[in-house]
Amino acid sequence: MAIEFQEAFEVGAPLERVWQFVLKPENIVACMPGASLTRVIDDRSFVGTVKLKIGAVTAQYQGTITYAEIDAAHHRVKLLAEGNERGGGTVSGTILTELRAQPGTTRTEAQVRSSIDLTGRILQVGRGMIEGVSAQIIKKYIANVRAMLEAPMGPATTGAGSPGPQPAAPGTAGADAPAHPEAAAGAVSPPVAKDDSINVMAVVFTVMRERVARFFRRLFGRS
Repeated sequence: MAIEFQEAFEVGAPLERVWQFVLKPENIVACMPGASLTRVIDDRSFVGTVKLKIGAVTAQYQGTITYAEIDAAHHRVKLLAEGNERGGGTVSGTILTELRAQPGTTRTEAQVRSSIDLTGRILQVGRGMIEGVSAQIIKKYIANVRAMLEAPMGPATTGAGSPGPQPAAPGTAGADAPAHPEAAAGAVSPPVAKDDSINVMAVVFTVMRERVARFFRRLFGRS
């Protein structure tokens, strides 16, 4: 089952700071509910896990995410994801993120487009429920991104009062992009409090509640 998503949101942080943020695997994983970073293979690939808690049952997915494209000139990054679940299910797809500075402000607009292909037992719940649950997870992810980037920052240092590494020159991409650029933005983001696993049942109830609310709005709107 192939599913496509598109989301646009604003972050109250300058463009370059948001750009450096998305280049760091630890930040991406820290913002995703139920996700954890297992190891960094190199400056472009890392291995992680995601836990899905369905009532008393917990499913764990493990996979590799690769920075397939890093275009610093246009502030665009493309991720490739591949993963497997112990029950035989698989997930693969792409996630494309493009950043734009908001004119006259210190805010940044993020455009995220993803195409995900799923197989396995999860398909039994149906496309509508999968899309609804995924939308709720994305909302949590965006909220965590904002919390990390918009929170008060502390100074970044590499030793006794010495400044951290400077950002790469504009227009560089690929291998020239820093693999761990937390100091390049001039500050360190505080961690966010996140779920140890995605409580799917709680998310499902939210999706169902929203569907019921939409039904009654349509019903009364026609009366």
